[in-house]
Amino acid sequence: MNDITRIDSGPRMSQAVCFGGLVHTAGQGAIHSVDEDVQGQTRAVLEAIDGLLEAAGTDKTKLLTAQIWLTSMEDFAAMNEVWDAWVAPGAAPTRACVESKLALPSLKVEIAVTAALNS
Repeated sequence: MNDITRIDSGPRMSQAVCFGGLVHTAGQGAIHSVDEDVQGQTRAVLEAIDGLLEAAGTDKTKLLTAQIWLTSMEDFAAMNEVWDAWVAPGAAPTRACVESKLALPSLKVEIAVTAALNS
């Protein structure tokens, strides 16, 4: 369990890294859904996270923590509607949500998670 596994690794970053029984995702932004509102972008981001967790051999029922960045806290309630529908019942992670500028001006939300790997 001392091996490091990198998922969708590029020259600058990996989209996820597995080590020590955990998977850590990079911040996921809806770069292919920039014309969507915050709810559409949140859905796209959570779909990407589901894919990374699956590639790592785990799923959202094993979430430990999440970090969420919004470009405007005015979108907090709308983002939470999508988040609440997505998070597995009884498996809500710890979470932080802050307002921040993101890498692209068209992005409204970015999310990174850490989850336990299936044993």
